[in-house]
Amino acid sequence: MAKPNKKGPTKTVDIFCASCNFLLFKYRKGGKGALVKSFKERINQDYTLESCICPKCQKPFAREALIRGLPAYKFIGGKVWFK
Repeated sequence: MAKPNKKGPTKTVDIFCASCNFLLFKYRKGGKGALVKSFKERINQDYTLESCICPKCQKPFAREALIRGLPAYKFIGGKVWFK
């Protein structure tokens, strides 16, 4: 499988925790689909202290994974939202 484009998309979205609305990431997302995963190299700003755990409510929102050979976060369904 092909690796994602390093430059990636220019559109930036804010990713929030669904339970406490804390801003987790600013992320360069491509496409119009649902937010299923995020590649670590596309994260512009990371507001989390510990990976995959919300700093405000201490609930996990994702799992670390390797997708197409690159490190990424796979989001748990219903734990995050973006705008």
